Amino acid sequence: MRAELPTVSVEQTAAPAVQAAAPAPRSIPRSSADVVVVGGGPVGMYLAVLLLQEGVSVQVLEQRLDRSTHSRAIGVHPPALESLARAGIAETMTREGIRITSGEARSAGRTVARLDFAAASARYPFVLTLPQVRTEQLLEERLLALDPGALVRGARVESVEDTGTGVRVHGAAGGAFTVEASLLVAADGARSSIRSALGARWSSRELPDTYLMGDYPDGTGDGPLGVLYLEPEGIVESFPLPGGLRRWVVHTDALQRNPTAAGLAELVRQRTGHRLDAAGNSMLSAFGVRIGRTNRLVSGRSVLIGDAAHQISPIGGQGMNLGWLDAAAVAPVIAASLHGDPVGGALRDFERRRRRDAAVASAQAQINMMLGRPLPAGMLALRNAGLERMFQVPALGGAVARRFTMQ
Repeated sequence: MRAELPTVSVEQTAAPAVQAAAPAPRSIPRSSADVVVVGGGPVGMYLAVLLLQEGVSVQVLEQRLDRSTHSRAIGVHPPALESLARAGIAETMTREGIRITSGEARSAGRTVARLDFAAASARYPFVLTLPQVRTEQLLEERLLALDPGALVRGARVESVEDTGTGVRVHGAAGGAFTVEASLLVAADGARSSIRSALGARWSSRELPDTYLMGDYPDGTGDGPLGVLYLEPEGIVESFPLPGGLRRWVVHTDALQRNPTAAGLAELVRQRTGHRLDAAGNSMLSAFGVRIGRTNRLVSGRSVLIGDAAHQISPIGGQGMNLGWLDAAAVAPVIAASLHGDPVGGALRDFERRRRRDAAVASAQAQINMMLGRPLPAGMLALRNAGLERMFQVPALGGAVARRFTMQ
C-alpha cells in the first residue's frame, strides 16, 4: 500500500458462562508480519480475523493484559451482523443474544410510537443485544483458532517508522521488541497513540449530555422489546440482555461521580414507575459524551479505523458497529495491495465512504441525544404528539427503523 494510501465506572459484573478454552495469546511479538494491527479490542480482532482468512499474516498488539469485563457496548446492528458472519461468529452471537425485533417509545404511561425492525434486513431483521465481553471472547477464540500466535497482550507500542517500503513498530512487552510489516492498522481507540504518532489532526468536543446506566434483573414483562421512556426529566432507555437482565440508561443533570445501583434504580422508578432490584445490579457506569474525528484515515502505509478514526456518541449503540464496518471495508483493499494490485482508487473510495458513514452515524446519535434531553411537560406533550402522528405514516416509520438499525 503506497502513500495514497471522562468516565466514572463501578463494576460488579458476573463472570460469563464458561466456554471452550482458546489457545493462550503470545507474550512476545513476532519480528515480522504482513500487517500489524495496534489494538486488540473488538474492531482490531475482527479485522485480524478477516485478514487471516485471506491468507494475510497478522500481528495484533494489545496493551491490556486481559479482556475488559466492562460491557458498555451491547447492541449489534444488522449490517454488522452481516459482516460478522464473514468471521464465522454471527451464528453463535444470534443464538446467545437477545433479538430485539421492535421498539416502543412511551411517555406518561402510554405508547407514543412503535418501531418494527422486520424490514431492516432479510437475514437479520432485528437488533441483537449481547454483552461486549462475550463478543470479544468469541472474536478472540476465532482469531487464535486461525493463528495461535496472532495476538500479543501486554504489548505497548512506543514508536512507528514508515520506511517507504514498510513499517517498523517499536515497543515493549516484558522487553523491547520491533515488528516489521508491510502495513499498519490502528484500532487503538479514541485516544489513539498511533494517530498522534502519524501526525493526523484530531478534532473533538465534549457534549453537555451525561448518563447513568446499569444492568438489573428484568421484572418489566417487556420480553425482547426495546423501550424508550420520553419523560420531562429526560430519557430512560431499557433494553433486554441475555440471562434475564435488562440494561437501563438514564439521562442525568450532571456526571455522577459516585454512582450507586440504588440511586439509578430510584431514578428509573421516578420516571417510569418500574422498581428495580438494586441488589441484583451487575454493572454500573456513569459517563459523559465526547465526539471526534480525524482529518484522514489513510497516512502513508497506515490506516485508522474504529474510534481511532471517528468517535461518536454511545447513545444508539453505533460506535462498535461502525468500527466493524470500517474493518470489513478495508480488509479486501489490504489483501489486494499485498497481492500487488493497484489500490489507490479503492483507498480513496474507502476513506470517502467511511468518513461519510461516520458523519451520518454521528448525526443520528446526536439526534437521539436531543430527543432524550429534559423538556417542560407542555413542550414534551407537543413533541410527542408530533412523533405519534409521524409514526402513523408507514413509510416514515420504516425510514426511521432503517436509520436506527444503520441501514
